[in-house]
Amino acid sequence: MCENCDKMWAGVVHAKDDIRYEQIDKPTPKPGEVLIKVKYTGICGSDVPRVLGDACHFFPNVLGHEFSGTVEALGEGVESLEVGDRVAGVPLVPCGECEDCKRGNFSLCKHYVFIGSRVYGSFAEYVCVPEANAVKFGDDVTFEQGALFEPTTVALHGFERLDFQGGSTVAVLGGGTIGILTAMWAKAFGAREVTVVDILPERLEFAKKMGATSALNSMDADFKEQALALTDGRGYDYVLETAGAGATMKMTFDLVANRGQVCLIGTPKKELTFSVDEWECLNRKEFTLTGSWMSYSTPFPGHEWTLTAKAYANGMLKYDPGLIFETYPLSKIDEAFDAYRTPGKVKGKILIDSEA
Repeated sequence: MCENCDKMWAGVVHAKDDIRYEQIDKPTPKPGEVLIKVKYTGICGSDVPRVLGDACHFFPNVLGHEFSGTVEALGEGVESLEVGDRVAGVPLVPCGECEDCKRGNFSLCKHYVFIGSRVYGSFAEYVCVPEANAVKFGDDVTFEQGALFEPTTVALHGFERLDFQGGSTVAVLGGGTIGILTAMWAKAFGAREVTVVDILPERLEFAKKMGATSALNSMDADFKEQALALTDGRGYDYVLETAGAGATMKMTFDLVANRGQVCLIGTPKKELTFSVDEWECLNRKEFTLTGSWMSYSTPFPGHEWTLTAKAYANGMLKYDPGLIFETYPLSKIDEAFDAYRTPGKVKGKILIDSEA
């Protein structure tokens, strides 16, 4: 399409199970905003129920919040960015006025806007974001890596909810994108043992390729014995749950060591209850249980984002094409979401290419 026309192509959600490739108005940056020409957007697990289920906030809507691209135009007053800059999108727009924001806990803001759910996002050729919501990266970082910044920061934020010490043992429950990235951070920060737990052999093999020292299938009859053997029977110093499944959330209680620490990163989709015996495990082991939400700190958007940019640039976090399950052109975004109809079919991140 011509650079000056006022329309663009986008994947627009019109109703439950109804996403269409169509033309809509091209956004114009307001003061303090930048217009980004989108290259890649990753499909987040939270996008799937917004398209195939009932989780979309309004219709019509343009989703997409894990994205990379180049700065196309600057709104009035923008000083930190230039046209042509390669950037990763930061989806959270905190209010900046509530008590949590004033304390720098932007992830906990109760009055936030979220690009790609509450306002139009990046399943489109262009998207506008506030100046602070575009994180620059250099030519040594690919646009595929840029689209992984958001899930990478989520993994880092969860990891940093723990009082981590190098030379320790870490179990990551769930071998999806967030799980693999969490394991990569654990290895990068000096964990002695990093065990990834999943039920899919191919994800376990990939976890080892990406640096996990061991990978266990929780369907094995002797799974718990295998896990404890890796820690000399003590249990893991740190356990991070990334799948959001009831079984893995409960599994954290079994695997954590006495006085260990557990962080729940995954978002549960069903009600979860614990038996008296299970909960007594929390008392008897005296382990610390915490949660993690999004990926922001002060100064906004936080060191999670700046460290991610540096880690991909200097090789602290390696990139492997296996992180990407498949790439679809924007024109076939409906087919991309169709892939999620078959349980277990999608084994990794799906990217949408807005320039294809």
